[in-house]
Order: sequence, then structure tokens, then C-alpha cells
Amino acid sequence: MELTMAHWLYLFVTLVVIVTMIFRKGVVLPTLLGTFLVAWVYKGSLVGGFTSVFNANLTAAKELFSIFLIITFMVALLHSLKDLGADKQMISPLKKVMKNGHIAYFTLIIVTYAISLFFWPTPAVPLICALLVPAAVRAGLPVMAAAMAVALAGQGMALSSDYVIQVAPGLSATAAGIDQSLIAQKALVLSLITGITAIVFVYFQFRKEMRQPNDANIDKELTVLQSKQDEGDQPKHVRPGSKGKVFAILVPLSMLAVMIFMIYTKLSGGRMGGFEGGDGAAFIGGVAVLLLAFATLTKEKSGALERISEHITDGFVFAFKAMGPVIPIAGFFFLGSGDFSASILSLANSEPPAFLFELVQAGQTVIPENIVLSAFGILIIGIITGLDGSGFSGLPLTGALSGALASNSVDPSTLAAIGQMGSIWTGGGTIIAWSSLVAVAGLCGVPVMELVRKNFKPVLLGLVISTIVALVIW
Repeated sequence: MELTMAHWLYLFVTLVVIVTMIFRKGVVLPTLLGTFLVAWVYKGSLVGGFTSVFNANLTAAKELFSIFLIITFMVALLHSLKDLGADKQMISPLKKVMKNGHIAYFTLIIVTYAISLFFWPTPAVPLICALLVPAAVRAGLPVMAAAMAVALAGQGMALSSDYVIQVAPGLSATAAGIDQSLIAQKALVLSLITGITAIVFVYFQFRKEMRQPNDANIDKELTVLQSKQDEGDQPKHVRPGSKGKVFAILVPLSMLAVMIFMIYTKLSGGRMGGFEGGDGAAFIGGVAVLLLAFATLTKEKSGALERISEHITDGFVFAFKAMGPVIPIAGFFFLGSGDFSASILSLANSEPPAFLFELVQAGQTVIPENIVLSAFGILIIGIITGLDGSGFSGLPLTGALSGALASNSVDPSTLAAIGQMGSIWTGGGTIIAWSSLVAVAGLCGVPVMELVRKNFKPVLLGLVISTIVALVIW
């Protein structure tokens, strides 16, 4: 495989993006210019560069729109519940469990991890962020800590092992040519080590910032969480009534029924027989739409036709305002994937380039035969492949490299599990903004780039420790 000038230019722009993130600056401009330059050089056409920039953003928008849509409907549902006064009534029973920010933090982690193991974080995040995060914030947990707890437990710890659904271990094992169960067991252990390390780090980081239930900052964060556009406005007080109480019971019961049904289909249908990933999110989104319609009709009656449009419009505005900058960033990294580059570059019959993966494959020859360097080399490659925003797309590469780099001193299943940690913790995602992390940030009302920066240190620390432990125990 011969690297072209476009490959080296893609590598340069990727390094610029990483350095820009390290210095806590926006990366939209470099990715837009980078997409244009790489496409121009690869196609040898200035016009091709212009069209590719547009196509990259269009492709990213198509791929991410399901996340935007679930955010829209969940936010719209919360607005309709707020009209009824059901939002506060719905979460009031959880105060008995979440007595303070410390308990709330670990409650979020346990619940998110348990749900995400069964049907991936995509459908779990809207449930957790809609029902439990507001209760956790009311108990005194800073909203940023709540967002980090959901991301670390769901997109990180649960998805990186994928122990129940086992798509990730299957991809790694097939590429490495080994038994899937070997990788699954080791990935579970490494995911727990990485996750617990990161979770404990974050807890001590926020331990002194836990608030008393009567702290004024709680109401401010709840205002942001519930997508108030003007924080200077006084929130409208709604007297709790019987209608609000009905929906305060109906919505949690509906979501509980959804979870029970999804778990039932999972247990009765086999490893991939239930609702996973996008299907689960679509199921929950559909239920949210009907609850939104019923709640609006109950409150507004004749005015429901206009009011529901306002709720959905507010939801879309909130989703795009919070997540809009992610689209051009994702477009650049989608350009590096062979799955998307053909549509971005408008290649009809020719073989599409995979800039990112071809660069990684070319770099594998510089990793010497040393177990420590091999392990951390696989980890770094996993992290790099995760930069495209899909934690799973790099697993065939890390699995294949694990089989090639294995020796008598280190088992290929160990290397594959390490690579799986790097790829999914990055692209799954916890430390890049153009992954499903945008859903966590959007539903929690926090800036996605700030969430990335906060997650960066604890996640990298956890990955390093889990890699060292893997070399010691295996």
C-alpha cells in the first residue's frame, strides 16, 4: 500500500486537530479546511474539493441525525411535562434514594451501566438523562459530573466490554483468528478496571463541589438542563394537579415497560434478538412522541395543535444549537473511513480511500517486538482508529494487528482486548466530540467540548492502568 500526498495531508490535519483540542480551542475551522484540502489534493480538482466539503457535512448530518432526533423528542417531552407540572412530581420519589450528590453520582453510574450492557448506550442515554439526571442535580450533583458519570458508565465501561451483545469481541476475534470468548472475558475485566479508575478519579475531582439541596446553583443548572434559552427569565410555576400526577406516574411506567420489553426480547431472542443500538433508540423515541402528544392534548386541548409544534421546534433548536459544531468535525473524520469516503469524494466505481486506517496500517511496522511497546502500540492504534467517531470500525484492524504482533510472551486475545478498549473508549465515545457523546452533552445541557476535556485525563489514566494490569496478570 502506497501512501499518497493526500494521506500525509490527512495525517497533518489530524495532528493539528489533536493539538488544537489540547490547547482547548475550537476545531471546526481546521476540519473544514482540512476536508477541502485533502479532497482537492486526492481528486486533483478544485471543484472536487468544494463539493467534497459539502458532501462531508451532508454525510455526517445523515449519520448523526438519529441522535439529533432522539434529543429533540426527549426535550419536547420534557417541555410538555413541564407545562403540566409533572416534571418535578416525576422525579420527587428519587429524592429518597438520591439524598446527596455523592449517592446520586454512584446511582447514575450503576443504573447507566446496567441498562447499557443490555442494549447499548444509545437508547439508555435518553432514559437516564431524562429521568435520573434532573433528580441527581436536585440532590446536589453538578450537572457536568452527572454527564461524565453517564458517559463513563455507558459509552465507556459498558460499551467497551459489550459483554452481553458481544458484537465488539466478535469483530476483534474474527480479525485476530481466535476464540471470541477469550476476548470477551478479558475485555470485561479491562473495561471495569478502566471505568472504575476513571469514575474514582472524577469523584474525587468533584467531591468538594457537591452541593446542598438548597443551593441556588441547582436551579440554574436545572434551567440549562431543561433547555431554557433565556436564563434571565423567571421559570413559570405550575401548580401540581391531578393531570400532572397522572403523567408523573405514566411516563416512568412507560419507560420501565420499554426497558422490561427490551430485556425480555433480548433474553428470549438470543444474542442479537432484541432491540439494540438504533432500534432501541427508535423504540424509545416513538414512545416519547406519543407521550408528548398525549401530554400536550391533556394540557392544551384545543391549543394542542400549535403547542406541540412549539415543543418540537424548541427541541430541534436545542439539539442543533448544542450539537451543530459536531457535524463538520465528524465530516472530516468520516473522510478518513473507507465506509464514507466514496460518497464524500463522489467516487462511483473506483476503490475508495481509507486515509485513517491506511495510515495506521503503514505505521504498524515501526512497532518493535517488545510486549510493553506492542501493548501500548495497539492501545494507541485503537485510540487513533476511534477518532472517526465509531468505536467499532477500528476493531478489525486492532484485532488483525493483535494476531500479527502476538508472541510467546503476550497472547493475541490480550492485545485484542487492549485495542478494543482504546477504540471504543475513544470512538464509543468518551473523549471525542463527534461520537455519541453528543447525545449525553445535549441531553444534560453541557458543552460537548467541555465534556470531552473533562473526560480526557480520567479516561487516559484508566486506559494506561488497565493496559499495565493486562500485561501483569496475563
